[in-house]
Amino acid sequence: MSKAPKSLSKELATLAARPDTDIDFSDLPATQEQDWNGAQRAKFYRPIKQQLTVRIDADVLEWLKTQGTGYQTRLNEILRDAMLKTANHG
Repeated sequence: MSKAPKSLSKELATLAARPDTDIDFSDLPATQEQDWNGAQRAKFYRPIKQQLTVRIDADVLEWLKTQGTGYQTRLNEILRDAMLKTANHG
């Protein structure tokens, strides 16, 4: 991923610092309840992945692989579930 030029970064920072009250919505129609029917939150959200080396017991890895393809995704789901449970009860 390439870094944005300094001029663009400066412009984005300036815009981000402006209050929302400065936004002119006069040319946008208001949304209605039916506009949101079928809407899905975070449909295209993809968390940033980080590659790392991890030591996992051989039997645990074998079990993950016997569940079919996508064992790394499954491992991530198991860890995320444990993280969320701990966060909600910790």
